[in-house]
Amino acid sequence: MQAELPSAVLFCCTFNAIRSPMAEGIMKRLHGKRIFVDSVGVKPGELDPFVVAVMDEIGVDLSRHRPRTFDDLEDSSFDVVVSLSPEAQHKAVDLTRTIACDVEYWPTFDPTLVEGSREARLEAYRQVRDELMRHIQKRFPPRGLARE
Repeated sequence: MQAELPSAVLFCCTFNAIRSPMAEGIMKRLHGKRIFVDSVGVKPGELDPFVVAVMDEIGVDLSRHRPRTFDDLEDSSFDVVVSLSPEAQHKAVDLTRTIACDVEYWPTFDPTLVEGSREARLEAYRQVRDELMRHIQKRFPPRGLARE
């Protein structure tokens, strides 16, 4: 029997420029409109062009994503908040103190820390993308996929 999926999920990271937009895009690709998905950051950020490139490789267009912060949220009625950075975890815990909501912390590497050639840097972003894909498929399995 498959676990019941939440109706609304929020992904959050530090700047809403890399990790949380990737997670949002992957979740929307896997679940379409069955689950409301949003993403935010702790601080205002700028969308990273490497994110757009590596997500495009898997058919997810993030070119129109505009980074937002927790302060930009119009609604906080999420079933699950997934934080991907330590800063976001602290903010998620604060956000959910007064609402019934699960908070999960998935420590996720910041690919901007990788230096080197364009290809080496892109590979770091791909690794983050693929790790997020595995986490999301396991935690929020698409219909038809058995839970391991």
